[in-house]
Amino acid sequence: MMSTTMDLLKKDLTVEEGSLVLSQDVKTGLVLVDVVNGFCTVGAGNLAPRQPDKQISDMVEESVRLARLFCEKKWPVFAFIDSHHPDIPEPPYPPHCIAGTDEARLVPALQWLENEPNATLKCKDCIDGFLASIEEDGSNLFVDWVRNNQIKAIYVYWILYLPLCLPEIVEFLPLLRM
Repeated sequence: MMSTTMDLLKKDLTVEEGSLVLSQDVKTGLVLVDVVNGFCTVGAGNLAPRQPDKQISDMVEESVRLARLFCEKKWPVFAFIDSHHPDIPEPPYPPHCIAGTDEARLVPALQWLENEPNATLKCKDCIDGFLASIEEDGSNLFVDWVRNNQIKAIYVYWILYLPLCLPEIVEFLPLLRM
């Protein structure tokens, strides 16, 4: 599944694979997408793994490592958290990540971000994190995060078996004129 996802992304987007090299010269932000119990913690919900999955646990460990690295350097982190109203379905998916439940929380190893001053968390009730970031006043929390932190490069990290959550946010990045 991983190579198929990357092939699809490369077809439609400029995706660069390689080692992550962080430099003080380029203001970089980290975006975590849906590293929540409902997708990553065994038995935590309809879309969570049914049994331990090394690929998922390795990706969760990497997201924790990256978040700690960014926060130690006082670099900005933005985390999208899948969170749905119980009475509003998201077809074709079964009910998942219901707001107010543990399913709709960051995995335990990332819950410290809830109190981290360099982190911005955004609950989203749809696949598209960019649209979910539009506030009632018409502003966009994600765009504001990029601009307010003067971010010039964004490292997006998401659980690869959930490819639907990434392209929507990535396709809007060039519009921000970072």
